[in-house]
Amino acid sequence: MSPAPPEPFYICGPTASGKSALALAYARKLDGEIINADAFQLYRGIETLSAAPSLTEIAQSPHHLYGVLAPSTPNDAGSYRSLALPIIQRIQARGKTPIITGGSGLYLKFLTHGPAPLPRADASLRVELDGLPLGELVARLTELDPLEASRTALENRRFVSRALEICLLSGRKASALRDGWEAQTARISGKLRGIVIQRPREILHQRIARRTRIMLESGAIQEVAALADVSSHCEKAIGFREIRCLLRGEIDLSTCGELINAATRQYAKRQETWFRREQWLSPEKI
Repeated sequence: MSPAPPEPFYICGPTASGKSALALAYARKLDGEIINADAFQLYRGIETLSAAPSLTEIAQSPHHLYGVLAPSTPNDAGSYRSLALPIIQRIQARGKTPIITGGSGLYLKFLTHGPAPLPRADASLRVELDGLPLGELVARLTELDPLEASRTALENRRFVSRALEICLLSGRKASALRDGWEAQTARISGKLRGIVIQRPREILHQRIARRTRIMLESGAIQEVAALADVSSHCEKAIGFREIRCLLRGEIDLSTCGELINAATRQYAKRQETWFRREQWLSPEKI
């Protein structure tokens, strides 16, 4: 009987926390190959802007899914899952450990747990629901799914509308679908292994400032200037719009750096909040 393939190992954490270096250490420790789970490091042409691993780092261990998309290519968590799963399987078939590293929480969630079994928004139904008063939406949700109504912020029109939409599109109670998904998520999480890097806030901010300075001095401005056709997703990379403003003469270099630092700190805070909810990740304090 052949041995079971090595299970993937996940290295997560906020931006600038040191995931790339730690992934290399774990690749050596677990005889693994590294797979990118950063939404913007998938794109080529913005390696400096996205803080992709250096050529020196890439030479130390096989790296996958770095710079594989043209900047004009749209992408989302579902597309990423389709790219990553076959690579994980090929690495496992070689008897190696997939080391998945990145800070894009939704991409990682889609990869580990798959998409939630909830119906997508329906444009025509949204128009219909948007035309109803909030009180009527609440009454309809309470009638169709009293449990979901009891745990929904009924003063929030968006929450009420989405819960009602799930009921109407699926023909089932939103509460049943969500509870089933949470139970399935818990079962999957129990089989996963990985860590989340935690650094003191002051240290992380210092690392962010240092990376921003190096990024602006090492080619990120030239990268953005060279891009003509960029997808709406790619241009969401932190620093892209700020550098575009710099290139148009709307801000100076110092202001550009300050704006990028502020945006990166805000993003890091959101990442920390996301990963705290993923309780299967073991804290790695550095």
